[in-house]
Amino acid sequence: MQAPPRSFHLFRNRWWIVVGSVLGLIVGNVTVLQFSASVLMKPIMAEFGWNRSVLSAAVMLGSIFAAIATPVAGRLIDQRGIKRVTLAAIVLFAFAIAAMSLSPASAVAFLAMFSVMGLFSAGQAPLPYAKAIAAAFDRRRGLAMGIAMTGVGLGAALVPRLTQAYLDHFGWRGAFIAVGITVFCIAFPAVALLVRDVSGDARAAAAHGRALPGLEAREAIRRPEFWVLAVVFLCIPIVANGTIVHLVPLLTDRGIPASRAVTVFSGIGASLIAGRLLCGYLLDRFFGPHVAIAFVLLPAAGVLTLLGSSDAALITIGAVLVGLGMGAEVDLIAYLQSRYFGLRAFGQLYGYLFAVFTVGTGLGPFVMGATYDMAGSYGPALVGFVAVLACAALMLLRLPRQYPYPVQLPSEAPAGEGTSRATLA
Repeated sequence: MQAPPRSFHLFRNRWWIVVGSVLGLIVGNVTVLQFSASVLMKPIMAEFGWNRSVLSAAVMLGSIFAAIATPVAGRLIDQRGIKRVTLAAIVLFAFAIAAMSLSPASAVAFLAMFSVMGLFSAGQAPLPYAKAIAAAFDRRRGLAMGIAMTGVGLGAALVPRLTQAYLDHFGWRGAFIAVGITVFCIAFPAVALLVRDVSGDARAAAAHGRALPGLEAREAIRRPEFWVLAVVFLCIPIVANGTIVHLVPLLTDRGIPASRAVTVFSGIGASLIAGRLLCGYLLDRFFGPHVAIAFVLLPAAGVLTLLGSSDAALITIGAVLVGLGMGAEVDLIAYLQSRYFGLRAFGQLYGYLFAVFTVGTGLGPFVMGATYDMAGSYGPALVGFVAVLACAALMLLRLPRQYPYPVQLPSEAPAGEGTSRATLA
């Protein structure tokens, strides 16, 4: 029999899953729904005469519909495999983004169209990439997850700049079309060529008598640990995304030029990348909840800096600290879930937790926008955000001190460091 092409063997190395995840997450739902919206906010308001609450409500509704769809996407991925579900989701998401260019001067229509975009974004989220990596890595799961999730940080650095360039050349309507094309051209090939589930789908595993270790979804959601994680991953994105989505308006309100504000905003991508890599490295070496507490305190310090200073340099430092916390949250969801509940229902459980997380990503920007419209300042919302992060830190102390599904020895890891090349197929 003729030997397979060399590239075939190359792409079967599990680290290509990490590479594909990085590429896919550069244009994932978080970067598009949050970062592009921040850049396009003022031009859309100027054309239609809307206030910030309308645009903030659009981001919130997009996040809510993404949250509704994410558990469904997770269950489909568990049952039918990563590649099939994710490729379809990428196509639908890209079309929904481009369709925003057709929005009429109706707030209701705009909100409805943004909601559809959020609905289709659920399958082009960290969920499929986290599942693929959790199945492929055990001893180095934190590091692999951290590297993969740097894609969100790269997206935070690149997507605002691309969106601003598209805006400058094509207007906000053309920018939506260009962003949709960009999502398809980057994410679709990455998933088609590189990302796969080395453990196979749940039905295939059960058929061969090798069901993955872990709890069924209905068992996990009865555990107090699940609800602790749910509260924590609601609190963190309320603060991080609420602050970051409104960062450009916050900076320009304080007299900083729009071009410099966008530069500062894009610079958060570096802190996202640093946060993900550092968090992943630490998770493989220290108790996860303690690592999580550290990455809750960092954005709290950042919010206090934003609250108490009008100096551009200090505001930049504050934004970076918020970005460090935002850079760790998605890693933490996947890692802590896999250690407390195992891999059997990873997609569905991650879908539930990421749905809660997604609600937080939409609620935070809405609170910031509504607070500004009522009080003429972001100050009251920032004060509340510090209290929210304190709540998250206290909840993390309630998690058990021992993982039910700890790192196994290489020879025992069913889909981890000691898995044979055949199993990784």
